[in-house]
Amino acid sequence: MYLSDFDYELPNELIAQFPLSSRSSSRLLIVDQETQTSEPVFQDAYFTDIVGLLKKGDLLVFNDTKVIPARVFGYKATGGKAEILVERILDESQILCQIKTSKAVQPLSKLFLGDPNSPEEVTVIARHTSPDSQEISPFFIIAFANNAFETLQRIGELPLPPYIKHSATEEDQNRYQTVYAKTPGAVAAPTAGLHFDQKLLSQLESLGVEIAHVTLHVGSGTFSPVRSEDLSQHQMHYERYSISPKTRSAIDAAQREGRRIISVGTTSLRALESAVTMGDNGDTNLFITPGYPFKVVNALITNFHLPKSTLLMLVSAFSQFSTIQLAYQHAIKKKYRFFSYGDAMFLERGHGTS
Repeated sequence: MYLSDFDYELPNELIAQFPLSSRSSSRLLIVDQETQTSEPVFQDAYFTDIVGLLKKGDLLVFNDTKVIPARVFGYKATGGKAEILVERILDESQILCQIKTSKAVQPLSKLFLGDPNSPEEVTVIARHTSPDSQEISPFFIIAFANNAFETLQRIGELPLPPYIKHSATEEDQNRYQTVYAKTPGAVAAPTAGLHFDQKLLSQLESLGVEIAHVTLHVGSGTFSPVRSEDLSQHQMHYERYSISPKTRSAIDAAQREGRRIISVGTTSLRALESAVTMGDNGDTNLFITPGYPFKVVNALITNFHLPKSTLLMLVSAFSQFSTIQLAYQHAIKKKYRFFSYGDAMFLERGHGTS
């Protein structure tokens, strides 16, 4: 398949710019592929109706990563403006990041971040190189004089996605974070989880739905465009993930007993599927496109994704390309809200994807 196969026209007014007043008041598009006809059936519902789709014994897997204040503004020694978007914290003093300036920064140059009256001086160590890609990396390694994480907590801002056009507000500090976020390290929220509040989680647990957590730190590369029309030429960015022994035991038991494993979001799914061949801890660049043989996840809760994005390719692999095409056409016609602060879908694994 080709990149252009995953393009679609989306009216700008359907890109959600702000969260709804209540997390669970968003809409939910339920995709039913078990029909007597050749085409799927779409049910327009609300997110609280997820309670009727889950049953006792289902294993619901969330990504408990926590978004860090990963966007930092500053200036170069020459006075030119600089903007840093963290990809990941490498160690106590170094980070991997994208640097936006009018002219490319050079190794060993200085940047001055945060309060202009008392800036944090950092050093650009080098441009990052990827051993499995011939493309020039968009990332740099920079070193802080002090603890990198603590410095970011002090001078950084919440990194809202580029399609959200307002600066982060106090409301965003709360709503662009899941209620169960625990492990700091992401620079973008696992957005399918934003629909869950504590009341809904309690309802599901009272039904006998089992809840487990994985950690996958979403990187800024999740917004990087796919530049090659030939998808086989695309190099996926790496993201760090971890699956605890407790969650591993829950997954193994569910598979052994034939119970459904339901992933909340594409990030949880990538962690679960990556672990099959890479183990329960590591860095994954798993690129899922139609034809991928899913081995763990039976159903997926997910938001609506950008045109030509790797996430749209993933859901097209999970529930069949033609099904997702029709689902997105339906969502646009019915004026669902798209992307991070938008509405959600409930998908079961399509025929021929296991």
